[in-house]
Parts: sequence; structure tokens; C-alpha cells
Amino acid sequence: MDNQPFVVIKPKVVKVPFVLSIPHCGVEFPKEIKSLYNQELIKQPDDTDWFLQDLYNFASELGVTIIHAKYSRWVIDLNRDPESKPLYNDGRIITALTPTTDFLGNSIYASQTNQPDSREVDRRIKEYYWPYYRKIEEIIEDLKKDSEHVLFWDAHSIRSFVPTIQKEKFPEMILGNNDEKTADPIIIEKALLQLKTSGFQVNHNTPFKGGHLTRFFGKPENKVHALQLEMVKLLYMLEDELTYDTSKSIPVSSLLKRTFEGLIQTLKELNK
Repeated sequence: MDNQPFVVIKPKVVKVPFVLSIPHCGVEFPKEIKSLYNQELIKQPDDTDWFLQDLYNFASELGVTIIHAKYSRWVIDLNRDPESKPLYNDGRIITALTPTTDFLGNSIYASQTNQPDSREVDRRIKEYYWPYYRKIEEIIEDLKKDSEHVLFWDAHSIRSFVPTIQKEKFPEMILGNNDEKTADPIIIEKALLQLKTSGFQVNHNTPFKGGHLTRFFGKPENKVHALQLEMVKLLYMLEDELTYDTSKSIPVSSLLKRTFEGLIQTLKELNK
């Protein structure tokens, strides 16, 4: 398993029909392509969803199965369409399946000639992208043996202000489900109710509706429900948006735990 582009953390207690995915927390670069990048930038790849595996570290104690990426999204973005079809058509800049710049437009490769050609993109899709998806499918299929309804939660974080995406600061939390297409309304309502107990600003499908992972796995007609939670990094990090803040993270992690507990109870009721 060491050569896999993901890490799976099994539940510490009896498993529940719940999968937590963290696709953008990876910071490693495969040795075969690492030298192609700007070596200064990859020391701390800026578009990383920093420390989410720490923020959500309670999940395995609730019976949730966790999968997270090993490699940086600058290698390949697991939350983009494999054919590079745009997730949004409102003019915002969204980095590509195999990004060549960061969100601020800085080139992440040492030179333009180092950028991946179509053959290299195809190789990365095969080696790093689909294995993540196939493992999630395997986990869901296993959970479906014992439970009719399964929940997939895709966890993300973002800088509070990214002008290439929108001109205003982001709301503190955004729950996405592709305009309520990827999950049953009962599950969506429960998640929103729980998140809104925090006092944080919680938006629904604005400005993010859920990326490719949420849309790919969310099939409520097959009783597989998917939600994406985007949150600003300032909720649990210092002002530099690079450093974990233990004191700030405690109420956020507690809120997420309560939200998961509520959703697990909802799943139990659906699975009766």
C-alpha cells in the first residue's frame, strides 16, 4: 500500500456507512516528476488544504473511514473532471486537472517546457487520479453490504480571499451538493442545521456547489449521498493561512464532530 497515491485510515470503532475524503491535503511529489517543479514553491505548495486531516482527526473514532491524498494537487487535482470539463461557467478561474499555475497565477514549474504534455497528463490520470476514485468505490461497495444508505463527505479549505475566483471574501463555510442533486434532502437539511449551530456564516451551494468528487459519487437514487464542505482557513489557522492554530481549531473540530454525529444518526434512521 506504500506505493499508493492515497492513505486510508480505518475506523477505530465499529464502522458506520460514512466515508470522509480529503483530496487536497497532500504535499508530496512523486520522485519521477519532482525535479520539474519550482523547488521553492513546492516546499510549501500554497493551494494545499492544510491540516484538514488534523481538524477531522475525530472521524475514525466515530466509525468513519477516512481517505486522503498523498500527493499535492499540483501533481493532479483529484477534484476536477478527468476530461477537464469546467465545473463552473461563470468566468471564475479554476485551476486545471494538472495545474501549471497556482490560484494566484504563479507558474509552479521550473520552466514552461517542464509542463505536462497530453501523454504525461494521461499517465498521471492512470497512476494518481483513478486509484483514488477506485479506492473510494471499493470502500462504498463494502459499506453497502451492511447499509442501504452511505454518505460521502468531501472536505476542503481555502484562503479567505482569492480574487481570481471572486472579488469578495468567502463565507466561512459553504456546503455544496450541486444544487441538491448529490444527496437526499433529509441529509442536506441535517448537515445545514448542525453547521448553523456554530454562529459561523454557512452558505449553501454559493459560491461552491461541490467539485467533481461530490458530483461523481453523489447518487441519491442509488442511496449514496455526497456533500462537500468548503471552509476558510482562517477558521482554524493563523493569519498567514499556513500555520495550524490549536486554540482556533477546537471549536471548529467540535462543530464538525457534532455534525458528523448528527449525520450518523440520520443514516441509522434511514437504514432501519
